[in-house]
Amino acid sequence: MRLRNNPKANEILENHKDIVVLNTKEYKGHWKDVFQNDNPIYIEIGMGKGDFIIENAKKYSHINFIGIEKFPSVLVGAIKKIDDDHLSLPNLKFMKEDAIFLNDVFEINEIDRIYLNFSDPWPKKKHAKRRLTSHTFLPIYQKILKNDGKLILKTDNRILFEFSLISFQQFHMNFQDICLDLHHSEGYDDNIQTEYERKFSPYGPIYRIETTFKGE
Repeated sequence: MRLRNNPKANEILENHKDIVVLNTKEYKGHWKDVFQNDNPIYIEIGMGKGDFIIENAKKYSHINFIGIEKFPSVLVGAIKKIDDDHLSLPNLKFMKEDAIFLNDVFEINEIDRIYLNFSDPWPKKKHAKRRLTSHTFLPIYQKILKNDGKLILKTDNRILFEFSLISFQQFHMNFQDICLDLHHSEGYDDNIQTEYERKFSPYGPIYRIETTFKGE
């Protein structure tokens, strides 16, 4: 998907320091100080326009949420939703960051849950290492996630789903739940949809994997 560049994107981020954390690496190990509480911290990597993370923050005020997006023009879309709806969500922060650098942003065992929603499938085999569920990224997640913390994936891409299953298994992860058709299965009434999910779910199944890293 081609992204329309917003020449004012970085300026908009600068003007929203109440919700956008700019110097992310300065807060490594101190994210609870940012939220000024000891509540669990859930992150979404590749948050897109923010529907999922915003709705979660509204629903679960006792959890701190961080939406991570590496494209500033996309992140501006999430900020606009906050502004348009006049939302005040002290348990929500955004950051512009690449997942490959998350070990520089978060301390070991600092995160309670990671969401990967409709990540870029990078369909060409030569680009497999770029997939957010590849062994390029799993060691990064393992370091920042608590021992009992969950990694939850949702995708409509069958190739990415199957790749992720194999990748997680090879990394010796524990599968807590695997769903082959999220919207037509029982027990997922609390599912919060992304903008992409609402748009494309009528055309095929949504796959979901809930997994944890095995302890030492």
